[in-house]
Order: sequence, then C-alpha cells, then structure tokens
Amino acid sequence: MEKKFAFQFDDSTRILYKHYFGLITLEDIYSSWDYAINNKIIPSGTRSYILDYREASFDIKIKEYHKIANYYADHLEVFKNCKIAIVTQTPKDVVIPALVETKDKGYVSKPFYSIEAAIDWVLK
Repeated sequence: MEKKFAFQFDDSTRILYKHYFGLITLEDIYSSWDYAINNKIIPSGTRSYILDYREASFDIKIKEYHKIANYYADHLEVFKNCKIAIVTQTPKDVVIPALVETKDKGYVSKPFYSIEAAIDWVLK
C-alpha cells in the first residue's frame, strides 16, 4: 500500500502539518484524519493545521466538496476554532478547498499556493 499522508507537528507554533502524496480521494481524507484522531497523533492545544497537497492531487468530484466540510464540522472536538490552511499547486486543485471554505462552520479554512502564505495566515 502506498503512503498517502504524513504528519509533522511544530511545537513552537502549535501547527500540525499534514502532507499528502498521490491521488487523494474523500476516503483518504477521512481515513487519514480518523487514523490521527484514533492514534492520538494530534497533540492537545493544536491551534492550526496546514494541509500540504503540493505533492498530491484531488480525485474528488466537485459536487462532493461539502463532505469534507461536513467531516470537519462533525469533528469539532479536533477542529473547533482552529484555522485550516490548504496548500495546493494547481488551479484545478484549489477549487475543492475554495468551495470547502464556503461551508466552514466552527472552524476556518482557506486555500493557498505557498506554505509561507499559509503559515502567515494561521499565525495571525
């Protein structure tokens, strides 16, 4: 089975980085977060998340974007009042995060094209 995600936590900023690889489906998003939650990979006090899709691409139907927002809203024990920055490389891949942003509830998300801009935003 190919590796599709990896986590990295920065203690100084309290940012959890999640790096994705390859084609990413809705199930990949759900199962990777479920794995992190069930295995206590997300430290308490995590303030922000940076989801790095620069080495990945979405394999998700546009009309299903709301399912990602619903997942975050259903897991507010993890995401409540947090910022979620989504970093992509291509215009086609920014569409899903831009649509998810319109459904934010209990957390705030925003798409970016660079890690630096994402970090600046989550630390504000």
